[in-house]
Amino acid sequence: MSSIFLFIFGTAIGSFLNVLIDRLPREESINGRSHCEYCKKTLSPLDLVPVLSFLFLKGKCRYCGRKLSWQYPGIEILTGLLFVSISNIQSPISNFQLPILNIQLLISNLGIISCLIVIFFIDLKEQIIPDEMQIALFINILLSKIVVGTSVTVLGFAIVEGLIVLLPILLLYLLTKGRGMGFGDVKLAFNMGFFLGLKGGLVAIYAGFILGAISGIILLLMKKKKMKSKIAFGPFLVIGMFIILFFEKPIFSLIQRIYGI
Repeated sequence: MSSIFLFIFGTAIGSFLNVLIDRLPREESINGRSHCEYCKKTLSPLDLVPVLSFLFLKGKCRYCGRKLSWQYPGIEILTGLLFVSISNIQSPISNFQLPILNIQLLISNLGIISCLIVIFFIDLKEQIIPDEMQIALFINILLSKIVVGTSVTVLGFAIVEGLIVLLPILLLYLLTKGRGMGFGDVKLAFNMGFFLGLKGGLVAIYAGFILGAISGIILLLMKKKKMKSKIAFGPFLVIGMFIILFFEKPIFSLIQRIYGI
């Protein structure tokens, strides 16, 4: 599939993801027409062309002139780039490492990427992970596994792997009584294990912890956060998933050389 087409398609999907990111935390319907967050004016089709409308309008609402967030073109471009990237790598969801040639598998993987983008930004902004996105992520992972012919037995093992991967996050959630880790992170950890397997899921969580710790230290040094401030952990788990998704082979090779496993 053409990379140009996938990028354009990705920016269009990214526009819809922006709607989910804005409306799901507020429990608003996603079926209504898009409108300006400031003047509430319903936007015309010309206002909704991914990336181009933002540039043409110079980042301002056509009707009230208020500046619009760079979130909108940023997520559209990011989605387009990730769609192109995922089409050029091998699938991590089976031991066969099949190239992504099957259109059904590609669509499922694009669905996974879309869910992760929404989860990343909602948790970053609101420190919640909507159950709707957790369920959508699980369904897309399940469909991806079914497309490559995963047996019922192997699916059962994948669910067990997901349950094992969530244990460290669940333990932290229980020990901190939900203050250090949200239950949404526990559910996301299950999806990570279900998607990436036991080894990949645990390494992704480890990467998330390292990135979270580094970011926390930087924010403390910059006095953007205090010691007792809450920092959303979901985005770091998502980054950990992307690290394994795109760099699985070199990371596992490095681990094998260092630890012999």
